[in-house]
Amino acid sequence: MNQRELNKQKAAKMALDFIEVGCVLGVGTGSTTQYFMSELPRLKGKIEVCVSSSKDTTTRLKALGLQVVDLNTVQGLDLYVDGADEVDPDKNLIKGGGAALTFEKILAVNAKTFVCIVDEQKCVPHLGQFPLPVEVLPIARSAVARQLLQMTQGQPLLRPNLVTESGNVILDVLHPKLPDPLTMEQALKLLPGVVEVGLFAQRRPDHILIGTTN
Repeated sequence: MNQRELNKQKAAKMALDFIEVGCVLGVGTGSTTQYFMSELPRLKGKIEVCVSSSKDTTTRLKALGLQVVDLNTVQGLDLYVDGADEVDPDKNLIKGGGAALTFEKILAVNAKTFVCIVDEQKCVPHLGQFPLPVEVLPIARSAVARQLLQMTQGQPLLRPNLVTESGNVILDVLHPKLPDPLTMEQALKLLPGVVEVGLFAQRRPDHILIGTTN
């Protein structure tokens, strides 16, 4: 295992300390989250149920012997653990590289505590080096792309060969200008046809756990 993977594993293990007895646990999607899931069987006695952000995560959790339920069957989440594609010093995130941004944001908003686990390479001085994913209704793809070009000054590209679990498409905005992530998130969410935006500025994580080399 290379150093970056070791750092992901370090961050994932730190998140285990947030699991308390009777926890209703939300679990995100991505490589760092997979390390977190691999540690969960030894804490199975503390976890009441899990709520998943994707079919892939659901499959992995069930394979580990954990019960997965629909968000509609619980009164919210005690804890939501997920990774990120970028993290800035103000705890704003870009997420959605795995195309699960809509379900991930729903879980984050409905969690009492949101813990983000990342390796140190995900920490950046400002957001925008990683493409900004925007989930869009297929009928609005071109119209939204024109708006994204104007609003972000970045280049929106259709993510090829992808349909989200909600039946939509992803536009990845290359090199977006994001001086105020919260204002941009709110503005993009108002565009007709936009389902969700991969900016997590309105619901930022309560804790960011960073796996470092030292």
